[in-house]
Amino acid sequence: MKLLLAILCISFSCSTSAQSDFLKNAKEHSRKLIHLENDLSENDMKEGLTNALRNGAEYAVQKGSALNGFNENLTVRIPFPQEASKIASALSKIGMEEQIKLFEVNMNHAAEQASKKALNIIIDAIKNMNLTDAFSILQGDDNAATNYLRNETNEFLYQSFKPVIVTSMQEFQVAQKWNRLVTKYNSIPLTQKINPDLEDYITNKAMDGLFILIAEQEQEIRLNPYARTSEILKKVFGEN
Repeated sequence: MKLLLAILCISFSCSTSAQSDFLKNAKEHSRKLIHLENDLSENDMKEGLTNALRNGAEYAVQKGSALNGFNENLTVRIPFPQEASKIASALSKIGMEEQIKLFEVNMNHAAEQASKKALNIIIDAIKNMNLTDAFSILQGDDNAATNYLRNETNEFLYQSFKPVIVTSMQEFQVAQKWNRLVTKYNSIPLTQKINPDLEDYITNKAMDGLFILIAEQEQEIRLNPYARTSEILKKVFGEN
């Protein structure tokens, strides 16, 4: 009998806890819906999201373009091309580890340098966004606006950003260092010749890094009231 009572008590306790969590989540969800429906027009949502993404772009460019902003940030650091891993492995075996490391460092410095010119490109993309689905973005994940920006503007950003990457690669002689590594690798007997499109690789990886940093700031704005530094951000995302 005592065992049955203990089981019933535990069961009731778990059920109460689950109900409490459910009610808490439902209350929070309802609060968000009421907030969005209360004097919040589609223009407000569009302006708020644009403002949030602009803040995110400024944050990403400032952080990514800093000295070692890519090179020492493991979240966005550009590694040796995966499809060319055979090159790194083979050259390491013949004592070229330092050359490989130097190439990676210069590749990341090229991305940092290019990031300095990325802000206007990203902001132009933000201005051209179609935000008819602004409500679903606001109700989405903490990086929903960033994902929307990426999905809708990726090709435009790529075409605009790639020439900037190419110029930065020239400044850090990335292609020259790459060609020396590839030439050395291809001279090794019985190796399958590999030569990936380095410009495409660095452009895509640099864009990946910037979007990761934009998402960091979007999440901060959504979760931290103190990050909502304008009236429209407070109106759209709440003041607390």
